[in-house]
Amino acid sequence: MKVTEHLQKANGNTLFSIEVLPPQKGKTIDDLLKVIEPLMEFKPPFIDVTYHREEIIYKKRPDGLVEEVPLRKRPGTVGICAAIKGRFNVDTVPHLVCGGFTPEETEDALFTLHYLGINNVLLLQGDADKNPKTTNIKSNQHRYASDLVAQVSLMNQGRFLHEETENEMKTNFCIGVAGYPEKHFEAPNLTTDMKWLKHKVDCGAEYIVTQMFFDNKKYLEFIAKCKEKGITVPIIPGLKPLASKAQLTTLPKMFHIDIPEELANEAEKCKDDKAIKQLGIEWCIAQSKELKAAGVPCLHYYTMSRSEATVEIAKAVF
Repeated sequence: MKVTEHLQKANGNTLFSIEVLPPQKGKTIDDLLKVIEPLMEFKPPFIDVTYHREEIIYKKRPDGLVEEVPLRKRPGTVGICAAIKGRFNVDTVPHLVCGGFTPEETEDALFTLHYLGINNVLLLQGDADKNPKTTNIKSNQHRYASDLVAQVSLMNQGRFLHEETENEMKTNFCIGVAGYPEKHFEAPNLTTDMKWLKHKVDCGAEYIVTQMFFDNKKYLEFIAKCKEKGITVPIIPGLKPLASKAQLTTLPKMFHIDIPEELANEAEKCKDDKAIKQLGIEWCIAQSKELKAAGVPCLHYYTMSRSEATVEIAKAVF
């Protein structure tokens, strides 16, 4: 079932959903399934699985030259989605990113998802290349998430990259995209960012999931601005509980978000990360209850593939 169909079927009730990371190389799918299992008590209708762009590492060859070697530290998003769907009988939402992938590689991945009966995707620009020295850049890769949205929308119409596959079939993907209540870090201002979000919707996006935020006021203001721009698709808030004192600086740096002054002040009073974790859970519970009372379609939790905090939050909210 599509994400939008789940939201419609809920008849105004707030759903619970989660996002997990693929296991790192060397770990097994069982490790991830054990994380998900205690969260199934709260009946998530869909589970997101992230995808990370390839990275380039440099290896010295015997002849003394250095070669670029592509590396994916968290492989297998498509297979993991299939495994989660088979194990828990729940719909999965694989993430697809622009960085490091040609349109042909993207189309191949989408065909595989179609054959597996997975008909939801979240389309993202993806992380920036962490290695500024990389020269092995695929010149024809998509640059923006809207390019990915346009490609998937065409596939849903039976229009593919090569003529020999046209009209043989149509895909039926429900397309989700990201939204940024505190604006995307590349946008000069929120107004410009909203323009490009509207462009993604116009290209075919059917729902939006927000970047994490810790101030509900920013989400509610974001919703109001979306309505002003004529964006009427469902907007799902993304939440993550604060888990350590280090995150007071790492989260703003990595995700370009603000930590509210009240939360930061309370965190500074905590003696250790155990106390910070409990503070983060309590703050997220309060956020969740307020958003649920406001009638949001779904509460989407970034678990970072750890279930303990999300279980506590879900018990208090659902």
